[in-house]
Amino acid sequence: MANTQGSKGDYSQGSISKTVIRMAIPITLAELVHVLYNLVDRMYIGHIKDVGTAALSGVGIAFPLITLIGAFANLCGTGGNPLCSIARGEGNNEKAARILKSAFTMLLISGAALTIVMFLFAEPLLGLMGGDAETLPYALDYFKIYVIGIIPVLISLGMNPFINGMGFTKVGMGTVLIGAALNIALDPLFIFTLDMGIKGAAIATVISQTVSAIWVIVFLTGRRTLLKLDGLAVDRTESGRIIKLGVTGFMFKFSNSVAQAIVNMTLKEFGGAASTLYIGAMSIINSLREVVMMPISGITTAAVPVMSFNYGARLYSRVKKTIKFMFGSSFIYNLAAWALVMFLPVPLIKIFTTDPTLISTTVTCLRVYFGVYFLMTMQSSGQNTFIALNKPKFAVFFSTLRKLILIVPFTIILPRVGFGVMGVFYAEMFSQIIGATACFATMIFTQYRKLPEDAVKSQE
Repeated sequence: MANTQGSKGDYSQGSISKTVIRMAIPITLAELVHVLYNLVDRMYIGHIKDVGTAALSGVGIAFPLITLIGAFANLCGTGGNPLCSIARGEGNNEKAARILKSAFTMLLISGAALTIVMFLFAEPLLGLMGGDAETLPYALDYFKIYVIGIIPVLISLGMNPFINGMGFTKVGMGTVLIGAALNIALDPLFIFTLDMGIKGAAIATVISQTVSAIWVIVFLTGRRTLLKLDGLAVDRTESGRIIKLGVTGFMFKFSNSVAQAIVNMTLKEFGGAASTLYIGAMSIINSLREVVMMPISGITTAAVPVMSFNYGARLYSRVKKTIKFMFGSSFIYNLAAWALVMFLPVPLIKIFTTDPTLISTTVTCLRVYFGVYFLMTMQSSGQNTFIALNKPKFAVFFSTLRKLILIVPFTIILPRVGFGVMGVFYAEMFSQIIGATACFATMIFTQYRKLPEDAVKSQE
């Protein structure tokens, strides 16, 4: 049996529900703060006098590229953290430390490359994302400053899952809390007091992410961590395994980026004179989606290392219990959140804008987009189970199915067959029905039902 490590990072004993909840609470609070981190920019930008709607749409134009940057954090975070937890469950801390070091080094290399490419080609890339004469200047002002902080962004997003996976969820929460608190404080200073507008929002974000990255590095090189980051190195074997599994998280973000770009271009084409309004509405909807998904992300993020550790320790009954709890608790929450968004949309939308036309447009679009959003519990539960059990083929397929195989064609076709510009929002609804159902059903029949009996006795 795997060696136990005391109260930190040993998930082979005790109540599954209590363990997941104990980890999920600080992770969810961290997710809340992280969401605020991003939303505060949009909230302040949307209220800039005279240009708020156009500036908000400009950030919406940059959103696919920002999502793509996050994909590289997912490549190492969602790829390395489950493998690290499995290794610890097997009692192989040396292997787990190699995975940690390789993931960090890979983040630095990819961050440097992304910074150079995205800074040099910002204008043509934003143009491809749907930028026009009205929105492109705002998108450029924000994005060219944002890319300066790509390496800190990747460190804070990509390495924080390792901290949470080792059981230091309060430290992980601190990573986000420090950065978000700074961002919330600096945004009004730079945007309004110093009259820097949208550029000020980007500067505040870069400073905040840099401080978060420093916090992560200090912890992982300090005495408290279970696995110490003591240098830079890429282990070929471990880096290959990280990439193989991490492609799941990467494709999730990458496919999001591609879908968002197609969405922006389609809204621009079919929205006509109101295209800026529709892009602004989608920016608000994406922001609300982040809020809605936040507790789900907290629960599934907490469940992944618990599943991985017990899978590595061959305690398969505990893996099943974790899957059940993850799905059940997520579904109850998601149903309540769906009802709130569907029946009380206006107060939520007013957080981002006071423009009555934009509010009215967003309400109509939001009710279509979120029509069956409670089904996304099945997508997140299935997807994270594949990741936790190191099933990269299933994980990669279902990462791409909903966004690339379903949403992109639906987004292109539906507006051309009678749905008009609203076809973009119906595309999301249809993809949720098909993609989420397929992902969850596949997980149940290929993984959950085929887990064997425990190889060792569970201690509860």
